[in-house]
Formats: sequence, C-alpha cells, structure tokens
Amino acid sequence: MFADLNNKVALITGAGQGIGAGIARVFAGAGAKVMVVNRTPAHGERTVQEISDAGGEAELFATDIGEVENINSAISQTISKWGRIDIALHNAASFLGGTVEEYSEDDLETVLAVNLKACFRLSKAAIPYFKKQGGGRLLFTSSVTGPRVAMPGTSYYAASKGGMNAFIRTAALELARDNITVNGVEPGYIRTAAMELLADEAGLAQMTKYIPAGFMGAPEDIAYCMLYLASDQARYITGQTICVDGGSTLPESPVFLEEMDGVKELVGS
Repeated sequence: MFADLNNKVALITGAGQGIGAGIARVFAGAGAKVMVVNRTPAHGERTVQEISDAGGEAELFATDIGEVENINSAISQTISKWGRIDIALHNAASFLGGTVEEYSEDDLETVLAVNLKACFRLSKAAIPYFKKQGGGRLLFTSSVTGPRVAMPGTSYYAASKGGMNAFIRTAALELARDNITVNGVEPGYIRTAAMELLADEAGLAQMTKYIPAGFMGAPEDIAYCMLYLASDQARYITGQTICVDGGSTLPESPVFLEEMDGVKELVGS
C-alpha cells in the first residue's frame, strides 16, 4: 500500500454509495477506522458491512449533514467511539438543479447547505481536535462542474463547488501552521448509481466517447487520490484540488478527439 492509514480515524460524509462508499472502502483497506456518515441508513449500513466483510472497522452515523447540529453530533460520535479523529472528508452532495431564471429558493438553500455550508461546519467541528492532536486532514469532494466547466441547469451545484474550492484555499492558508492540510478532488465522469440515473447504457457510451482516456472512471479512481491526500506522505500539499477526469476537461472542442482517433488510425496503418 503506497499510503498507510493504520491507527487513523476518518469521518466520511455521503459514504453510503458511489464515490463516498468507494472512499470509505479504500480508507478502511489502508487501515483507517471509518465513521460512515450518511442520510439513508440502508445505504450506510451496506458500506459498513462491506468494510466489515473485508476485515476493516467502520460504524454508521445516519444523519442529514445539511444541519449544523447533525455535523457536530457526527464528530462527537466519532470521538466517543475511537477517541480521536484524523481525517474529516466531506463528500455528501445535493444535485438539485434548475435554471438561473426560474431557480427555487428552497432547492438553492438545500444545495448550499449540504454542499458548501457543510464545509465550514465540518471544519469548525473537527479543527479543535486536530489542533489538540497536532494535526489533521480536511478533504473535500469538489467537481469539474463549476470550477472548470459548465452544464445547463446545474447553477446551484456549480456555484457550491466553485465556493468549495475557494474555501479550500483560504482554510488551507489559515490552518497551515497547525499542521492541518486542506485539499480536494474534482471528479469528472465517474460511473455511479447517480450517473446511471442520468442516462441508459447507450447514453453512457456516448458520454464516454468524449473522455480522452476512453473509459468512465470508477469511485476507486477518486478514492485513491483521496487516500494519498489523507496520508502522511502528502504533508506538504495544501490548498489544492486535483482534477481526476480521464482528461475530459482537456480538449477545447470534441473535434480534437476525432482528430486524435484519425492520427491513431494513420499511425496504425
């Protein structure tokens, strides 16, 4: 294992399925004790069972992290269970959307509370324990949507992720002298249950055509990047976000992907 989390305790929000579940499994496999924080108990219980079946240690705290008191309770439960917390990773997200012209006040508040306000709340709750222990890791699942690219109907989500990246940089600067690093990962197209709700197999195949790597990523592709950032080996990295997207944000136009295929055919001949 290139990164060792033995004797570390990690709290991961939104760890019931998709990217969050992948991160929880990888962290547990690297030796961490994992507090699985998830709104839907059944999903969270499945992640805990998967970790347990693989020989790891995890516990579920079922709650909606859109509320500040619930975040405080999740941190308290983690400390009560294992006596410390080394990694606080905010992955939970709301994907509610709508046009700018006809936005919903309630949906906007939900997205900002879950995606962005939780960054502040989770950090504030974890920082005192990190300082007492001599350091820690704050990690966030951001997105290419907002910071790098745009998609119609996702302005709430995009704005929350752009704000998250700004939060990461500022918090990193404030906490650097306390040996607390603050970093994030920006996933591109990752095959999850949520992604499969957006399109059928034909639609997913069409989306994959625009990924230079030639395939859609898996949750573990994000998890291993997070694992490095959570490890002691990443002690000198802070205030950064790493784009993990198979190169999908690289081409200025899809035309260039077609030209790449043409070059391959020419060389192959």
